[in-house]
Amino acid sequence: MPQVVKYKAKSIIYFEGDSSDKIYILQSGKVSLISIDIENGQEIREMVKTGEFFGVKSSLGRYPREETADVLTDSVVMVFTVPEFENLIYTNPRINMQMLKVFSNQLRRLHKKVRSLMSIDEQTDAETGLFNIGEYYYKNQKYKPALYAFRRYLTYYPAGSYQGQATEYLIKIEKYPQGGAPASSAQKPQPVKKPAAPAEESRDSKLYYDGLSFFSQEKYEDAINNFRQYISNNPDGEFMVRAVNEIGKSLFILKKYDDCIKHFTGMIQKFPKHPDLPEFLLYLGLSCNAKNDKQKAAGFYKKVITMCEDGSEIKRKAKNALKALGGN
Repeated sequence: MPQVVKYKAKSIIYFEGDSSDKIYILQSGKVSLISIDIENGQEIREMVKTGEFFGVKSSLGRYPREETADVLTDSVVMVFTVPEFENLIYTNPRINMQMLKVFSNQLRRLHKKVRSLMSIDEQTDAETGLFNIGEYYYKNQKYKPALYAFRRYLTYYPAGSYQGQATEYLIKIEKYPQGGAPASSAQKPQPVKKPAAPAEESRDSKLYYDGLSFFSQEKYEDAINNFRQYISNNPDGEFMVRAVNEIGKSLFILKKYDDCIKHFTGMIQKFPKHPDLPEFLLYLGLSCNAKNDKQKAAGFYKKVITMCEDGSEIKRKAKNALKALGGN
């Protein structure tokens, strides 16, 4: 059955990039969806109307959230799982037609915008079109929307035809604010302790992105190998903590619970004040629960609940896990 959940003002229902199968309908209050305009890279805020669904496309399409759901005032939402939502629309033709109309209008607007920007042929497929959007902005030195487009491409098409090119563009944009060009000679160069050749650094960054690609394809052993190689080459690299976190998630999915516990315990000892600490603790609790150590699992869940603000996805997961154990 759908659940009614209350969110306090200034809380977040979900963040851009989160993965979830939950679909929401706003019963009361004010919720804003924050996203990036792919045309100019500017932030867009779209108010959710009372009685309106949100989080639908990413849940049904099984891809990460494209926007952040920001709670502006105390709000009440009804939360559906995908099967619950599908059952609702199948038994209510009016809602079904309403959703189809909204999606059709959104796709038509996006298609028109892309074609006007780049004069794309009618037969251009979605994958090529998305890559062309990123390349168009990159070549026009609009690096923020280019970055957004290439990240979306690698999320939706991790093994796509343009995966290598998109990764190279992404690395260049993230490495230099100028989009692949080193700072001008007029700027004073900043000394670094361990200078690395650009080709070597790009190769190492590609290890990280390839690891994400393997993870999205459910090739978790390959993902772990890539992340470990990246960490070995870049112990102080930009993506080091994220790579270590992805290794832990992969170990849990592979049901290597002892390795997962050891891994996240090491993470907590090394980064005791890291912003993702609640997530580390959650995976420790889930792993202990999988090993039938209910008491330890409950302890980790309670710790997560005390650390997180109301409305956070991690807190919700911890509360549900604790409830499943028979806790409060």
